[in-house]
Amino acid sequence: MDSSSMENVTETVMAMVTTYGLSVLGAIAILIVGKIASGMFANGVQKAMRKGSVDEALVRFVGALVSWAIMIFAFIAALNQFGVQTTSFVAVIGAAGLAVGLALQGSLANFASGVLILLFRPFKIGDFIDAGGSTGTVNDISILTTVLKTPDNKKIIVPNSAIMGGTITNVNAYDTRRVDLTAGIGYADDMGKAKQVLLDLVTSHPKVLKDPAPTIEVVELADSSVNFVVRPWVNTPDYWSTYFELTRGIKEALDKNGISIPFPQRDVHLFQAQN
Repeated sequence: MDSSSMENVTETVMAMVTTYGLSVLGAIAILIVGKIASGMFANGVQKAMRKGSVDEALVRFVGALVSWAIMIFAFIAALNQFGVQTTSFVAVIGAAGLAVGLALQGSLANFASGVLILLFRPFKIGDFIDAGGSTGTVNDISILTTVLKTPDNKKIIVPNSAIMGGTITNVNAYDTRRVDLTAGIGYADDMGKAKQVLLDLVTSHPKVLKDPAPTIEVVELADSSVNFVVRPWVNTPDYWSTYFELTRGIKEALDKNGISIPFPQRDVHLFQAQN
């Protein structure tokens, strides 16, 4: 290579360095600042959410979302240093995002519902709920789905949109629950005595709360029985054990005191046709 060629190459390199050197340095500086800013903003948002007792899964997700958003902005700004038309680039990203959104609208609905569940906490892990057409104990809450465990040990994965789109019944939301039972006696039996027997049974049960006081009243004059409602209050974890124990206890207490528990009967009359 002769001296004139070397001079041309040198001039070309110097021209490129002069033209693009500052742009390269500017782009690198923007990416570095963007990286630092993304970390600072993400950490700040996560700290604020943790102070508000937001679920940790949502805290991490929002932190990552903020970080990625800032880095994408920094990347577009860096491309602008090289004269790239970022307006059209943003338009392409927007169109792609719209197409993906339309294709994943079901998943996006689940995602939005998951954010609402983690933010407003209508239930938590360990609660027994009836939601989205399923009933069970909450084992896991994620951004897209909620996992339930049924009483007979089945695993049910429910989309979050199905849960937030309907009624949610949280059995464990309060510390106490009312046990609703019905006891029927015969029309010939003493209602006052029957009420006292039921009251003694309920108030002597170790799991029944004294406050609120239990309710025992006549609720219905049925076809073959006088029906009492038996409604004691218990701590929520004691609900089912108390329910079963009192159901058996009502039968035993009424039998012991000579009070009948009627059951439907039908009299059948036969007539002989005369010739």
